[in-house]
Amino acid sequence: MKILMTGGTGLIGSRLLSRLPEGHQVTVLTRNLAEAQMLLGRRARWMSSIKSLTNLDEYDAVINLAGEPIADKRWSDEQKERICQSRWQLTQKLVDLCQAGNNPPKVFISGSAIGYYGRQDDEFISEYHPSCHDEFSHRLCKKWEEIALQAQSDTTRVCLLRTGIVLSRRGGALVKMMPPFKFGLGGPMGNGEQYMSWIHISDMVSAIMFLLEQPDTQGAYNLVAPNPVTNKDFSQALAQDLHRPCVFTMPAFVVKILFGEMSDLVLYGQRVIPKRLQEAGFHFQHQHLDEALASLQLR
Repeated sequence: MKILMTGGTGLIGSRLLSRLPEGHQVTVLTRNLAEAQMLLGRRARWMSSIKSLTNLDEYDAVINLAGEPIADKRWSDEQKERICQSRWQLTQKLVDLCQAGNNPPKVFISGSAIGYYGRQDDEFISEYHPSCHDEFSHRLCKKWEEIALQAQSDTTRVCLLRTGIVLSRRGGALVKMMPPFKFGLGGPMGNGEQYMSWIHISDMVSAIMFLLEQPDTQGAYNLVAPNPVTNKDFSQALAQDLHRPCVFTMPAFVVKILFGEMSDLVLYGQRVIPKRLQEAGFHFQHQHLDEALASLQLR
């Protein structure tokens, strides 16, 4: 299978590249060829621009994972615009190339996030949930998905990856959470009752490969483990895994002062479950948080 991938040097993309079976021919679109080749070597071909492409007829699949990191900087108006446009513009270019050819890719897999649902209460949220809270994360993901769905046709199926918190020892949200816990200063944020929907990096990659290979899959999929936990439970499990206490809390007003609007990501949760993935027959290797953290060998 010939695959065009964006975001191949990121946390998920680099792990996916290492897991794809031999025989797949992957071309990765990246802004920094030297860094990509140093990190990932000969696992893929590298392309610095898609301007030379007139269509995507030579590819069997597109895996679109690129985007400005959502939690790296405070959400100024300028940063929110970068977050949006880095996703919307590239996805639109890929869709346009799909539509320009006579033999478009058979599958278009595109990133999204459980932020699509916006803040929710403690009810279980599946892909069939009827209502979303209208806020920045929802508007970002809604338009991102709408653009990707333009690639849908009789010959191209589109799968949308509504991703939760990806647990990995090599990057992402977990690595940013760990320092205060390692010093025995970690604990819940706000009241700790908000739900955190997480997924182990191995299951994240396996789910993408599953959607890539299953010809009857299309539409939105929640890429989260079946058992979301509260922020308080997550904090206690992480502290226990690191053999550290969990006695401190960070009041909501402090979180808001430190992070501004971005504090919404940690103070308001969603209890999301992967209903459509499980209906499609996908099996999670890491279903419970304690085991998932232990498997990462964080200490």
